Amino acid sequence: MADSESSKLCVQIIHEQFGPLTSQIASVLLHRGRLSMPQLARALGLKSQTVRAAVIVLVQHNVLWHAETDDRTEVMEINVDECIARLRFGQYIWLAKEQFGTEAAAIVQLLLDHGKLRLPDILDRLHLNKDKDKTTHATMVHKLLTTAHLKPSTVLSHICPRDKLITYEAEELKKKKTAILAAKDIREAKELAVARLRNEEQEAEKIGLKRKAKDPLPGRASKKQVVEEEVIDEEVYFRVNYAKFNVHIRNNLVVAAASERYNDAAGAVVRATLKAAETKQVNVTEVRSDAVTTNNIMSAIPEDCDLSSGIKYSSSKKQSTATLVKEFIGILSAADNPTPAGLAGSFLSTSSTGGKIQVEFDIIHRRLRRRVLEAVVRERWGDDGVRIIRIILSTGKMDDKHIAKVAMKAQKEVRTMLAAMNSAGIIAMQEVPKGADRAPIRTFYLWHVDLPKTYAVLLRNLYKTLFNIQLRKHAEEVDNSQVLDVIAKAERGAGILDETLLMPNERKMVAEWREKRRRLTVLEMRVLESVFVLKELGGSDVD
Repeated sequence: MADSESSKLCVQIIHEQFGPLTSQIASVLLHRGRLSMPQLARALGLKSQTVRAAVIVLVQHNVLWHAETDDRTEVMEINVDECIARLRFGQYIWLAKEQFGTEAAAIVQLLLDHGKLRLPDILDRLHLNKDKDKTTHATMVHKLLTTAHLKPSTVLSHICPRDKLITYEAEELKKKKTAILAAKDIREAKELAVARLRNEEQEAEKIGLKRKAKDPLPGRASKKQVVEEEVIDEEVYFRVNYAKFNVHIRNNLVVAAASERYNDAAGAVVRATLKAAETKQVNVTEVRSDAVTTNNIMSAIPEDCDLSSGIKYSSSKKQSTATLVKEFIGILSAADNPTPAGLAGSFLSTSSTGGKIQVEFDIIHRRLRRRVLEAVVRERWGDDGVRIIRIILSTGKMDDKHIAKVAMKAQKEVRTMLAAMNSAGIIAMQEVPKGADRAPIRTFYLWHVDLPKTYAVLLRNLYKTLFNIQLRKHAEEVDNSQVLDVIAKAERGAGILDETLLMPNERKMVAEWREKRRRLTVLEMRVLESVFVLKELGGSDVD
C-alpha cells in the first residue's frame, strides 16, 4: 500500500482528471488495499453497475491493476506510479513535438487522453479527411512504435508485477533443494525472477508489428521475389511508453547539469554523446550508456554550435572540432584528476575496450539526488546545514564534538541543528554503548546520513507539496469564478482571449489571476523535477 502523502496526491489527481466517483474508488483502494468488485461496491455504498463503469474508466487509462487471490477471486489495486506520472503528461507531449514534430505530439496527446487505442481509432479520432494526412500519421505511429515511444498494451501491463515477482522468486528458491538458504541464494533467486519477468514483458510487447508481403514492382514477372515489410497490427491497442520519455527528461537534466558545472559548450558535447547512444536507451535504470566513438559525437554536434567559445587557448590559432571535442571529453571525464573525488564529479568515461566514450549515468544520478538533498537543507538550515551534511557524508559516522570541530562551529549550535535535522528525518543517530548496561553517560552517539531513508522522507514531503499545489490551483478556480466568467465572455474561437472586449479593471483582474496560475505552475514543475530525480533516478546510494 502507498503511504499517506502519495495516497492523497493520487486521489487528488484522479479527482481532477476523472471526477469524484473514480476518486472515491481510488481512495478506498489506497487506504484499504486490494478489494474485489463486491467488496468495493459494499465499501462505497453504490450499485455494482456504477462501480463497474468507473473501474472500466480507470482500467482504460492504466490506473488500475488486476490480480487474483489464492481462491481465484479477482481483486483490484491502484497503480500509484502510473497515477503520479500523469503530472508529466505535458512534458511528454512537448518532448514528442521536439523530437518528431506536431503530428507526433497530436498522436501522443490523443493516447494520453484515451489511455490506449488501436491504429484505426487513432486515425479516426484525429479527424483526418485527406488520405495523405492519414498516411502521414500512420507512418508517424509506426515511427513512434519502432523507437519505443509507444508500446502495445498487453495483459501483463494490467497485472501487478509484484505478484509475478513473488511467484517466480518462490519457484526459483524451490529449485535450490537446500534446507537452509544463504543470502547469496536469495539474491540470485530475486535476480532470476526479475530477469524472467523482464523477458516475459519483452516477448509480450512484440505483438505491435507484423510481417506483410510487399507488392512487387512491375516487370520481369519470372524473377519476382516476395518482399516483406513491417506493418502495424490494427487489432492491437497501443499506449504511451513513459520509460522512453523519461529517458529524454533524464538526458535534459544531465545536459543542464553539465552546462551549469562548466559551460554551454560542455553541455553541447554531453548532449551529442547522449544523442549518439540514444537509440539503445530504453529506461533510466542504466548504469552507463553504450560506448560511442569520437566520430559519432562529432557528427551529432550541430553545425551552428561554436565549441571554441567554451575553451580559451593561449594562441589565437583556430582549433579543429576534433581537437575541441577531445579536450571537452578529457575535462568531462576528469582525466586530469583520476582520484575518487575527481571521478565522482565526472560526466563521461572511456571504456576499457576500444577507447570509446560513455556517459556515467549512475554517478550523475547520485550527484543529482545529492543536489536535491542539499537544496532542501539549505532552504531550511542555511549554508551551515549544508556544510554539516557534506562533512557527515564525506567522513561517515561522527559525534557532535567532532562535527563541531571540523565544521568550525560552536558545539551548542551544532547540537541544535543536528537535533532539528534528526526530527526532520534528514540524519539518523547510532548509539554505541561502552558497556553492557547501555547507560547513556557511557554511550557514544554517532550521527550519520542514511541516504535511502533520507530520500524517502524527502519524496514524501515533495508529494505533500504537490498535493498542496493541486489544492491551491483548484481553490484559485473555485474562489475566482468571477474571473473565469470574464474570460469566458471575452473568449472567441479556439479559446483565444480578446482583451479589447474587457474593461480596464477586468484586464487587471485577469492579469493577476494569470500571474498566480503561472507561479503555481512554475513551482509545480520545479517540485516535479525533484520528484523525478529522487524517484525515477533512484539507484544505488552506497558511497
